[in-house]
Order: sequence, then structure tokens, then C-alpha cells
Amino acid sequence: MSSVRTDQGKPVLGRPAPHQQNRPSSVGAASPGLLTASGLVKTYHKDKVAIPVLRGTDFEVQEGEFLSIVGQSGSGKSTLLHLLATLDQPDEGEIYFEDNRIDCLPAASRDILRNRYFGMIFQFYHLLPELSTLENVLMPLMIQFGAIKYWWKARWHRERARQLLDMLGLSHRLNHRPGELSGGEMQRAAIARSLMAQPKILLADEPTGNLDQAAGQEIMTILRSLNEQQNLTIVMVTHDHQIARQSDRIVRLAEGRVEGS
Repeated sequence: MSSVRTDQGKPVLGRPAPHQQNRPSSVGAASPGLLTASGLVKTYHKDKVAIPVLRGTDFEVQEGEFLSIVGQSGSGKSTLLHLLATLDQPDEGEIYFEDNRIDCLPAASRDILRNRYFGMIFQFYHLLPELSTLENVLMPLMIQFGAIKYWWKARWHRERARQLLDMLGLSHRLNHRPGELSGGEMQRAAIARSLMAQPKILLADEPTGNLDQAAGQEIMTILRSLNEQQNLTIVMVTHDHQIARQSDRIVRLAEGRVEGS
């Protein structure tokens, strides 16, 4: 990523390259959000049929905010989250993170952005079945540093992973594989994994959608605690309005556009 440098091992966004533009500024304008998007358009194609999903969507989340995106099935809420996470690219529109444009970054740079700045959790956890809970949590740092640099500080990394798993009530599950965990335990392991790189923002796609009510509320209590105690910015997609009401603000999508907040 030509516009990323390291400072004592922690990546920071440096001077933007031609493909990573700063947002135009205006005197006296309100400070921009941590993650913003304007005019997002996304259409998928099945055979020769065009399926419009987002039709000019604007979005903004402030640092330290806990925001929920809600909408009916097919409204575009997961598509919006995937675009914000740079897992996909919009057909039109722009996305900015810390006032740097990110939607048009090359693939390798988007990988770095997600590995070091964005924590991500999903409805179906996406834990690697052949790895233990501890190894799954360590995976982002193994990817970030590579084998040699990782092993230089392996003891420190493992201790941090153990601390996160202990905080999330999984200290007794370190050596268990995902198939030996409950749904709630797998989601807590996924949350621990997402926090390993100390991200600036957590993007959560239906984090309670595959859990029963009690386990889902447990995950929400954890997310709310991370937001309040660590000032972690959270953007969460959910179909459950009761879950959404526990966030600071709700953005509603309808037919690919923001309906209100």
C-alpha cells in the first residue's frame, strides 16, 4: 500500500497516493466522520438481468459511535457494509476512512486496511475449523507480520490473545476447535480475533443472527461494553430491531437508499 507507512510497528495512513485521494475540505465545515460514503451505487448481474441493490446511498459514522444499519431483506444493508469494508467496490460513489479515499485502492492495499484498521465479525463466524480457538484469534497477526516477524514476539502475541479470550469468557476454550464450541462461543472467539490488531472500527454483519436470544444478548452486551469502555466505533448490520435499539443511532435502508436515521 503505497500510502501506508509504519510507526513503531503500527500502521498509519500517510500521504495519499494518486489512487488514494483526500476529501476536498471547506472552511468552517463540520469535521467529517471516521468512515463516510457518498452516492454509492451497486448493481449485481444474474445472467443478463441487472439487480440494482444500492441506488445512491450516503453514510457516515463518527468516531466512538455505535451505529446500526437496518432494513428488510434485499434492502442493501449487507452490501453497504461489504462496500464500507472494501470487500467489494461500488459501481459509483466514494468511500473515505479518516478522510482518505479507500474505495479505489488496489486489492493489496485493501487487504492491509482490513487487516490493520478494520475489525470484522460475521453471522457465520468464519473461524478456520482446523485451528484451535487461540490459533484462530492469532491469525490476523500471523498474516500481518509473516512467519519470521511473528515468531520474534510470539509469546507477547499469545499473551494478548489469551487476555482477549479471558475477557470474553473463553479462557477454558483455548485449545478447542470451532466444532467443539457453541454458537455464542464461536462468535465471542470471532470478536476476540477482530480485536487482535486493535482496530479503529468494528464492522459487524448480523453478529447475533445465528444465535438464540440469550446468546445474542450476550454478544450485544460485549459489543456495548467495547464501545463504551474502549471507545471502539462499531457499525452493525442487523434485521432485529430490538438489537438495533441498543446502539446509539439507527440508519434505515429501503430500496437501496437511506430512508432516515
